[in-house]
Amino acid sequence: MIAIVKYNAGNVQSVQNAIERLGYSTIVTDDAEILTSAAKVIFPGVGEASSAMRYLEEKGLDQTIKELKQPVLGICLGMQLLCQSSEEGNVRGLGVFDNEVKLFPANDIVPHMGWNNLNQLTGPLFEGINESDDFYFVHSYYATLGTDTIAVNDYILPFSAALNKANYYAVQFHPEKSGKVGEVVLKNFLSL
Repeated sequence: MIAIVKYNAGNVQSVQNAIERLGYSTIVTDDAEILTSAAKVIFPGVGEASSAMRYLEEKGLDQTIKELKQPVLGICLGMQLLCQSSEEGNVRGLGVFDNEVKLFPANDIVPHMGWNNLNQLTGPLFEGINESDDFYFVHSYYATLGTDTIAVNDYILPFSAALNKANYYAVQFHPEKSGKVGEVVLKNFLSL
């Protein structure tokens, strides 16, 4: 069973559909016991960081998510909340990754929206992916580069397009909206 974290963030339905199309059964839940016992956990999200963190804290999920032992995949806001902090609402994150989340400087169009490729790809998430492959991004905040960075995108400045530390993986792009290459990333995660 693949558990998808429910925390009043958008995009949960499209992530659930993408996983089920790959032949896996899913449950969308904010129940700590179910999350802890799931084979894999996906932490998706489109929304605002401080209100999302508030919901997680109210449900006690902030602790649960940090203590998960199975593979975990953060997507978009889910990735950002796994970082140390976010300038969006000046909120402290879960601190799984040492990166900070910052607002893009306004010297180009913000949000960063559309198709972009990745570079400096490392790790099992990107098996079968080329640096020429494009992924769908939509975000105004970015995770800084750091030791957990496993893919980089350059929009206004270089930022972490993906992170990995132990059993935690995270991507800033939306694999569920990125067609065949996004499907490859999801399959790679689900087969970890």
